[in-house]
Amino acid sequence: MSIKGKILSILLCLAVAGLVYKSTDKTVGRFMPFFFHSKITPDDVLSPGNGIIFIETTDRMDLPSLVLCAVESAARINPDRPVTFFMKGLPDINSAEDQSRALNSFPTLAPYTNIYLFPLHMETLLSETPLLPWYQKVDPKKEVHWAHVSSDASRLALIYKFGGLYMDTDIISLRPVPVENFLVAESSQLSSNGVFGFNAHRDFTWTCMEDFVKNYNGEIWGHQGPALFTRVLKKFYCDIPPFKGDEDLKCGNISFLNPRRFYPIECRFWMKFFEVWNAFPTFEDTYALHLFNYANRAERRVMVPGSNTLVEHLYLENCPVTFQAVFEKKSTHLTNVP
Repeated sequence: MSIKGKILSILLCLAVAGLVYKSTDKTVGRFMPFFFHSKITPDDVLSPGNGIIFIETTDRMDLPSLVLCAVESAARINPDRPVTFFMKGLPDINSAEDQSRALNSFPTLAPYTNIYLFPLHMETLLSETPLLPWYQKVDPKKEVHWAHVSSDASRLALIYKFGGLYMDTDIISLRPVPVENFLVAESSQLSSNGVFGFNAHRDFTWTCMEDFVKNYNGEIWGHQGPALFTRVLKKFYCDIPPFKGDEDLKCGNISFLNPRRFYPIECRFWMKFFEVWNAFPTFEDTYALHLFNYANRAERRVMVPGSNTLVEHLYLENCPVTFQAVFEKKSTHLTNVP
């Protein structure tokens, strides 16, 4: 090919690239990999290892405001990190257009350019992990706590494969988490699995997946969750010492964070989030707050605008778009998005 022909070919490629870029919704462009990719995958977004991961293991799409607040608050205070939400009820995402359409169906999340939605395909996710044989044998219809157990399995596989930070969808973020390779104490000598962070392919998450299968008991709530993390930590890393104050601990090569970082309000006092306070706490030593939605399952308390409760204050400060939608009684899930 002549030099002139090569130049014309290059110019043509650039022109096509420009058209593709213009036609791609820029709300999904900040962390988007090279725009010639026809299919957007979790690996494209999470491969740097700095992602924040949420999971929805039910088929529901019209999500409670607390779930939306959790995702929004994480994206809002971590604009330099991709926030991914894996949803069982979400259709396949095969292009930037699909990603844009999915995100725009959630009006309170759409303004954030670092949020990505992906369908949760458990068999694919659990492939090449110790969890796959368990998943292929288990019968979800016979499981008492399937939504929780499947979430316990999924979060382990996601963090093992991609690394990053996992958080439950009832956790409101207050400030960035400055540590890696950590667990959080829910109370002294008891690890939470509602929030944790590791680099990809760490021995802790692999060992947890092995223990998950070996000692599986789906009838006991939390056996594959906090109890699993606690027993693996004690067996392979250290005899967890009690906290003496507000300090964080080191357990082998894992940071074991003080309960104040995520649990300054204990589970037994979860209702305090829905009470009026004379003065709102500053939570200066806290990265995020776990609102214990499981403990709230019977009463089903929600944030009420104008109630002057702690949870209303948290919404206003940390997920203002979600708060405004609830305040104006707007739909937070649109089923007919062009």
